[in-house]
Amino acid sequence: MDLEQAGLLLLGGVGSGLTGSIAGLASLVSYPVLLAAGIPPVAASMTNTVALLAAPAGTAAGARRELRGQGRRIRRAGGICAAGGITGGVLLRSTPASAFEVIVPFLIVLGALALLFREGLRDWYTRPGRLGTAGPPGVRPAWRPPLGPAIFLIGVYGGYFGAAAGVLLLAAMAVAASEPIAVTNAVKTVVLGAANLAAAILYALTGPVHWGAAALLGAGCLLGAGIGPAVVRRSPERPLRVAVAVAAFGLAIYLWWQAA
Repeated sequence: MDLEQAGLLLLGGVGSGLTGSIAGLASLVSYPVLLAAGIPPVAASMTNTVALLAAPAGTAAGARRELRGQGRRIRRAGGICAAGGITGGVLLRSTPASAFEVIVPFLIVLGALALLFREGLRDWYTRPGRLGTAGPPGVRPAWRPPLGPAIFLIGVYGGYFGAAAGVLLLAAMAVAASEPIAVTNAVKTVVLGAANLAAAILYALTGPVHWGAAALLGAGCLLGAGIGPAVVRRSPERPLRVAVAVAAFGLAIYLWWQAA
């Protein structure tokens, strides 16, 4: 690895950490950077997962205000996401990615749409009379989609492929919770880190991880992820969600073109 490649990986890590903590699109930057450094696609995916372990550490340092009082929620969702991550890691080691890559753009589009229409979906999800919410006397609670299975499936996706897993998780959590997006965003990053950790352990033991590239990318990611929460905290919520959704649409189009 020459100095130019090392610099590219370090700067790419800063960009991916910043992008990931703001928009949940860390792999939009980090994965192409690894490919540009000459790492083959499967090895790049595994190396990317290992390097992005720095993102939750950086976010936790930069978003202490948003994460205050969220410990129980993070432990519960993180455990579910980690189970999904190890499942996705096993799938990546044992099956071809081509079929799954065709589905990925559509999953990203769904996540982007959920972010754009967050308020309407959240109002429907938390409407009185639905499961787990108080309704008028005598009104039978209606069924609503549970969040746990969605977190598990996103964890599977994160461990298997990962691009825009943060967008999907942010969308799911934003629909289910009535809170500032800065809080949801910080929780999302730490929870998704559990899936990355589970998959990264598997890759470290069995996969072709490029450790030098992972270290440089991770160092930059740690710095970028630490800056990101301050940007989210000072950004207007709706324009930020629209920006994330537009970036997700762009990534979906690119991945669909690559898979076609």
